[in-house]
Amino acid sequence: MDVLNFKGRNTPPLATPRGAVESFLQNYSIEVMPRTAAKVPNFRALLPVGTRVYIAHIEGTPIEDMVKTAKRLAGEGYPVMPHFPARIIRDAATLEHWIAMYQGEAGVDQALVLAGGVTKPHGDFNSSIQLLESGLFDKAGFKRLHVAGHPEGNRDIDPDGGTTNVDAALCWKQRFSERTDAHMALTTQFAFDAVPIIKWANGLRAAGVTIPIHIGIAGPTNLRTLIKFAVACGVGPSLKILQKRALDVTRLLSPHEPTELISALAAHKATHPDCNITNVHFFPLGGIKTSANWAIQNGGGSAAPATGGSYSWLCSWLCGPWHRFLIRMEPRGPHGEAWSAPGCGIPPPIPTAALSGAAAALPVQEWHGVLCLGLQETTVRSKRNSR
Repeated sequence: MDVLNFKGRNTPPLATPRGAVESFLQNYSIEVMPRTAAKVPNFRALLPVGTRVYIAHIEGTPIEDMVKTAKRLAGEGYPVMPHFPARIIRDAATLEHWIAMYQGEAGVDQALVLAGGVTKPHGDFNSSIQLLESGLFDKAGFKRLHVAGHPEGNRDIDPDGGTTNVDAALCWKQRFSERTDAHMALTTQFAFDAVPIIKWANGLRAAGVTIPIHIGIAGPTNLRTLIKFAVACGVGPSLKILQKRALDVTRLLSPHEPTELISALAAHKATHPDCNITNVHFFPLGGIKTSANWAIQNGGGSAAPATGGSYSWLCSWLCGPWHRFLIRMEPRGPHGEAWSAPGCGIPPPIPTAALSGAAAALPVQEWHGVLCLGLQETTVRSKRNSR
């Protein structure tokens, strides 16, 4: 079995039963930055209701931009989890100020607490443990505190390539999780091989670390971009796999999708329901829309966008292998009249290719679809649910 899945013209269907993948993608989360979020006109057309959206805080990003993005996402109905990188936070007063800004302007009550990628700390803090020890998140009543997990180790923490320091930190965080009122989880770095991920998760449980794992998954992108991010993020053994595959020029130009990795993890979860890997967290390396659309097409109802209503399953289905049977999809108004969207450039009948991007956002009461199955035409109907 190949570790990575490179989509070509004849990509095989998911090997894992679709129900397992749909269940595994339930309540997935995704990561954005202020500049990438600004490119998305409407998150509700891409993400399911209640999707947790992390906001990465890169060194040099003004806190005002972070809070503005959090406020926008919260206004669209999404729980927001901003990063709090210890090494770019000058002191306790700064931390308390950031918390107050997020709470006061965006109603934030969740945080991803991590050391951050800066080599030299800007002030008093050097680790996520120090931020947690400050007591300021508990004082502010934060309901969720997530910390970083590293299935392949982290040379920033263990320069010798071992796991001694990482393991000690996780044991401390386990003890902290038992005394804080906040729910905790490990949000991991992305990796590409299910076997070592599962082995790592099992090892944590055996060591008494029972904090749920939200496994990091690299969203669809090309191999060149994937290698760039893997190097920057310090991905370990998986990087060697990517470099080996990069020697094949045809694969270098082919898009990478997480289909095979998700399928393997979903199959394991289906047969081991007590597995401590509970959620998927997407790093949208190829773009937020690209990752969200992959989830929509592979996740069934669990990935249906907020504005998709009950017909979002149909749009996903039509993007699958049955799309070749589609003759037309006609939007209808509340009295059955034909409906078109003035100025949107997509008058009915709607082309198949436009469905995944446009269908969920159009103010339509019904979709009337005419399918050609053999010699018989069959009409299918899917009504929008009121929300």
